[in-house]
Amino acid sequence: MPDLDPQRQAPDALMLTGFWYRALPADRVHRNQLYKATLLEIPLVIGRDRLGQPFALRDSCPHRGMPLNCGRFDGENLECGYHGWQFDVHDGQCQLIPSLTADQNLKVDRIYAGSYHCEEQDNFIWVYIPDPPPPGAGFAPPAEPPGEAPQVEKFSAKYNLAYLQAEMPVSIDHGIIGLMDPAHGPFVHQAWWWRSQHSIHEKKKNFEPIPNGFRMSAHTPSSNSAPYKLLRLYADADSITTTIDFVLPNLRTETIRAGKYWFSSLTTVTPISRNHCRIDVVAAWNLFRGVPFVPKVLKFVFAKFVEQDRRTMELQAEGLKHNPHLMLIDDADRPAKWYFQLKAAHLEAKRTGAEMKHPMQGSVVLKWRS
Repeated sequence: MPDLDPQRQAPDALMLTGFWYRALPADRVHRNQLYKATLLEIPLVIGRDRLGQPFALRDSCPHRGMPLNCGRFDGENLECGYHGWQFDVHDGQCQLIPSLTADQNLKVDRIYAGSYHCEEQDNFIWVYIPDPPPPGAGFAPPAEPPGEAPQVEKFSAKYNLAYLQAEMPVSIDHGIIGLMDPAHGPFVHQAWWWRSQHSIHEKKKNFEPIPNGFRMSAHTPSSNSAPYKLLRLYADADSITTTIDFVLPNLRTETIRAGKYWFSSLTTVTPISRNHCRIDVVAAWNLFRGVPFVPKVLKFVFAKFVEQDRRTMELQAEGLKHNPHLMLIDDADRPAKWYFQLKAAHLEAKRTGAEMKHPMQGSVVLKWRS
């Protein structure tokens, strides 16, 4: 009998720091202009310097809290519109306080606006959100990230790249477990060119632990999805494989290989606030590169998917307002359970300084119908 486990790890909307997060599409951020964004309830001002390099500052002057996006930017320093304090846009260090007189020896260079490491990868500007400093510690130079921002894996020099976004009025936890849910497809993503409830059948997949996450091991794609059938134009059905990974805090990667042809995507659920997140999908592929209109068709398909997920989350948010009792079942909801366990293990390791204990002890076979 399936394990009907009332969810004891109720979503708490806790947002994880110490990770890279997507902030804004790169093509929307132009040189010498300022843009507002919010990540993990942190207000940011984002832009590019005169050389085109992206930057991110906390959108609040450390003097009196004036939003810095209201100030003047000369391509190198950002000037607060209230009292003219100027800050280097990359490290946040104060460069000038106009109100100081010649005999006042305040050490301006010891003052910082909050700043964050920024990188551009695959059409997005990523911002590294470090762990918060102790209360009252003030701002300092930005904390060094442990590595580069994530990017979509590519398997050839030539490929197409596209992205999609959708806002979702739910917490990061609900956004993520919706993203990894294997059973909603025939109900949420119904379409004549994709699948229907009539195509539901039993599936069995192998999952394995990976650092900070888990993997649906390489397998032959589902036969009840029309787009997958097109892959047989490129390779024998048995040689076509799909691999899906989830890695904390919010990364879902999917890779489809068909001989020398491939499709790869990196989807993130970006926490904006405790009850608001955003799904960002970036895909790269070399399939159908020489066929006219295929990139537009693929983007239409993904846009349809993302919109269906967004609408479902919008409706779910209505039900969640009443704080209902939630239940996760095996096997279809086991990935959601792993997510909550990974999150708890990560937080416990940070609290104790010990090595993170992975909730999966080895490979697991899950079965469900979809």
